[in-house]
Amino acid sequence: MKSSTNPIDQPPQYATGIPAQPNISAGEWSTGLCDCTSDLPNCCLTCWCPCISFGRIAEVVDKGTTSCGVAGALYSVLCLFTGCECIYSFMYRSKLRQQYMLPEQPCNDCLLHCCCELCALCQEYRELKYRGIDPALGWQGNMQTQNQGVVMPPLGPGEMRR
Repeated sequence: MKSSTNPIDQPPQYATGIPAQPNISAGEWSTGLCDCTSDLPNCCLTCWCPCISFGRIAEVVDKGTTSCGVAGALYSVLCLFTGCECIYSFMYRSKLRQQYMLPEQPCNDCLLHCCCELCALCQEYRELKYRGIDPALGWQGNMQTQNQGVVMPPLGPGEMRR
């Protein structure tokens, strides 16, 4: 007997890096805070090199005004010298939440990043992927990918004349 499961009720698939059919709803996160293993490459990257994950998130959330390298380096410096990188990273969670109208769950952004830094970064990275943005491509790469389908009319040589 064939089961009749509704595809909307199924979790997104991250095998290709971007979910097949994102069900984007305003006001809710696409995955839970502890669903890190639902995107294993992201989980491993964030576990071993959180500065890279954070840098990618920061560049996309800031729409290219912040460089991935600069944000990741600053995150690393804060981590190495103070151990308080969460003071920097929680601000980007707040920006991400504001952009996508997401709730502050399960607690305050600062507290969440202080207690569960890696889980929070994984969730933010997954959220961007779920919404069709690949943080690994950076802001410019995502804009180029989105604009590939746009066909511009050909321009003639020189200026337009009557």
